[in-house]
Amino acid sequence: MSREGPGVPTAAERARAHADVDRDERRARVAWTRILEHSRERMSEERPRLLEEVLRLGHVEAWHRLVDGDLPRCAGARARVSAVDVDAELDRVTRTGARVVVPGDADWPDALSHPEISPHLLHVRGAGCLADLVQRSVAVVGSRASTGYGEAIARELGAGLASRRWTVVSGGAFGIDAAAHQGALAVDGSAVVVLPCGPDRVYPEGNRRLVEAIAEGGVVVTELATGTAAMRHRFLARNRLIAAMSAATVVVEAGLRSGSLNTAGWAEALVRPVGCVPGPVTQMSSAGCHEWIQKARAALVTDTADVLALAARVGEEVEQPVEQLGRARPLDAMPATQRRVHDLLRRGTGATAGSIAVELALPVEEILAELAAMSVDGWAEQGDDGGWRRGPGG
Repeated sequence: MSREGPGVPTAAERARAHADVDRDERRARVAWTRILEHSRERMSEERPRLLEEVLRLGHVEAWHRLVDGDLPRCAGARARVSAVDVDAELDRVTRTGARVVVPGDADWPDALSHPEISPHLLHVRGAGCLADLVQRSVAVVGSRASTGYGEAIARELGAGLASRRWTVVSGGAFGIDAAAHQGALAVDGSAVVVLPCGPDRVYPEGNRRLVEAIAEGGVVVTELATGTAAMRHRFLARNRLIAAMSAATVVVEAGLRSGSLNTAGWAEALVRPVGCVPGPVTQMSSAGCHEWIQKARAALVTDTADVLALAARVGEEVEQPVEQLGRARPLDAMPATQRRVHDLLRRGTGATAGSIAVELALPVEEILAELAAMSVDGWAEQGDDGGWRRGPGG
C-alpha cells in the first residue's frame, strides 16, 4: 500500500494520473517519455530495472503500478508522476509540427521493435513515411571534427546512395553527419536525421536550416520528450536508433574515441554490417576507422558500390555504379560472345568463320551470325579472300 509523504503523489494526484492514461497505449507511452529515458550507452550495459518492468508489463499496466507505487525501486520515478500532463505534452508536440508514432502505426519501423532498443515512442516530423524511408537505408556517420577529405567522401556517399534511392540516416551533427545529409539533399534524395534532444529543439542549432531541409522530403526523428536538452548520454543512446534503422552503418572518419564508433558498436551488437572508410595513415581523425578495419570488425569501403554491397540483403542484386568502372569503353557494351570473337580478329590477317568456331567451341552458324552483326556496327569486315578482320570500329 502506498503512503503519503514528500515526493509521493497525493490521492488526488494519483487519481488524475490514472485517469490521464486510463487504458490508452499511446497516452501511456507519452506519459513514460516524461518519466523514464532509454539511457543505455551501449547494448552490453544492463537495462535499468524499471525499464525491464515496463517492457515486461506493458506501458499501460506499468504506468498504473508506478502511480500506486507497486513497481520495484520506483520512488524517484514516482515522485515525477504529479508533473506529467499527457494532454499538455501532446499539445506541445503538435505545435512543433511533429506526430507521435508508436508500434502499430504506419510510420513505425519494424526494426525498432527489437526489445534491446525499442523506444517508448517516436516524435516524427516531416513529409516522408519513416517506415518506408528506412526500408532501404544506410547510416553514414563520423567525427564532428572532420577534415576536408572526410567531408568530401561523406558528401559523395550521401549523394551516391540517395541517387540510387537509398535513404541516408545520420545524426545531423557538424562534420561528417552534415556532409552526408548535404550529399543526399544535393540530388533531391531522402534523409532521416535522429536528434539527441526533444522535438521542439535542434542540435546543433547551427544546423537548423539543414534539419528543416531534411524535413521537407524526409523526416526528423527523436524519442525524447519536449524540452529535453542534448547531453552526452543522450547522444550515445540515440545512436542505437540510427544503427537499428539502417541496413548498414558506415563510419567515414573517426578518432579512437569518436562517438561515431558507438553507433558502429550498436550496429555490431544488432548484427548489422559495419563499414569504415580508410584515411591517411598519418591522420588521427581516421585512427578509429583503421583500428576497426584491422580487427576485422568493419569492412573497408571506399565508394558507393562498396557500401551498396555491404548493405544489400543476401541474394539481392546490386547495381554497380558505372562511374566506379572507370571511363566507359565502346567494347564494354558489346555482347560477351562478340567480344570473344573480336579478340580473335586481326587487322591484317583474315580469319575464317570455321577457325573462329573451332577456337571458341561454338557452331559455325552462330559465329557467322555474330560476325554479320559486328560488321553492321563496324567491328568486323570480310575481305575479298573471304577472311574476317577487325573493322574500322575496333
